[in-house]
This record gives sequence, structure tokens and C-alpha cells, in this order.
Amino acid sequence: MPRDLGDVLHYFLPEASGDAPQEEHGVEPVRPARTATPVEPSRPPRRSRAAPGKAPEPLPRVLVPIGERDVVRAAFSWKLVVEVARLGGRATLVAPEARHEGALWPGAGPGPMGSEVVLSASRDAAGLARDAAHASRAEAARAPDGGIVFLRLPPPWLLEAQPGDLPGAAWLLTTADPRELLETYALIKRLLAQRPAMHLGVTVHGVRRVDDAREAFERLACHVRQHLGARITSYGLLVDDLHVYRAIVAQRPIG
Repeated sequence: MPRDLGDVLHYFLPEASGDAPQEEHGVEPVRPARTATPVEPSRPPRRSRAAPGKAPEPLPRVLVPIGERDVVRAAFSWKLVVEVARLGGRATLVAPEARHEGALWPGAGPGPMGSEVVLSASRDAAGLARDAAHASRAEAARAPDGGIVFLRLPPPWLLEAQPGDLPGAAWLLTTADPRELLETYALIKRLLAQRPAMHLGVTVHGVRRVDDAREAFERLACHVRQHLGARITSYGLLVDDLHVYRAIVAQRPIG
């Protein structure tokens, strides 16, 4: 059973394992127990260098819709950024500056394992998208092993977002609670209205049993398929873990 974001990272970064993400309407089956032999995590393939005089290809951007006070999902997102950096890729989080007490992220600048936080002064999706595009170009020159720019967008900003403001992929987190599944469905509907071809990956968190996560994801995937004519990808599950909440209190990521 996946225990943390490092265990489900292969869903999000297929380069880390060589396998493409599964687009099945179900949660990955329970994996056999790991052997006692330590295995070094595989690294993403090294990016080919750009031709002389040609700028390297910008890093891919992934949208992460997170509310202003959603500290749990913010903690998961920041932890994933650090995990990508731990695997050897460049990992940058672009997020709007917080205007309320209690920041969701660390301060702007370098973070653990070579990760980085870029806080944007923009107050709309268009400005935030420009800052994320700038970061993806700037980081590409320093990313021989590849990487990702995560773009945190407050869900209300989607109302005025244009299709060009949104990247081609998004990562969503939800619990198995029916109300949260309904909210996630509404968010997916809004995203697809803006970019119908957007690749959507969903991670179910806060569950204690694999069956609970599988049932929740299949219910969500069924509604998306029947009512929106689209598919979503399962990015596995995260179990309810006390270490996550301790890390939030300590304001530091855990691996």
C-alpha cells in the first residue's frame, strides 16, 4: 500500500519508473511488500542538451488547484515538490503571495533538495500563468535531469481564466467523503470547460483502506465519464498518516 508521496510518485512522473500512468478507472492494486534490500530511487532520464544557440525546451507545468486555507493539500503539494527534487529533477512551485495570516508555503527562494518556491504578486490567472511560464523557461537551463513547475491556482480564479492561462495537466486531491467528491467533480467540470483536452490526475487521500480509495475514485471517474465524456487518471492513494499532520505543524516537508 502506498504510504507517502514518494510511493505514488511514479504515477505523477512516469519517467521515474519508465512506466506510463495508467488510465484505468481504479486505484492501483496493493503492491507486494518491499524487500529488505535497499534500492536507490531511479532518476528521470537526463534531458538532451539544447543545440548551440537554441534555448532548452521549457519544463512542463502542472496545475494544482488549492484553496486559500487548504493547508492539508498544500502540505501534500509542497511535499511532492520536494520529492521530485529528491529524485534529481528541478522542482519549482509557483504560487500567489498569501494575503492572510498563516502562509501555505515556505518563503520564496530555494528549499530542501534543490526545490524552489516562487511567490507571484499577480492576482489573476493570466498573471500567474505568465510567472509560471517564465519559471519553466528559466529553470529549463538548470534542469539536465528534467523537472516540473507546479502552478498553484486558487479555484475561484478559474472563473475568469482563459484556456491559454492553464497548463495541459492538473493534479487534484480529494478524500473519499461524498461532499468532497462532489466538489472535485465540479472542479473537474470547470477545468474541462476551459481546456477540454486537459489531462487530469486524481489522488485520494485521508483513507485507511485501499477499497475506500478505489470505490471513491471509481465513483468519481464514472460520473466524469458519463456526464462530461472525459477520462481521469488514478494517481493512487495516500493513507491517513499522523506524520503528515505533524509536518504541517512543524512547517517542514517529510519524505
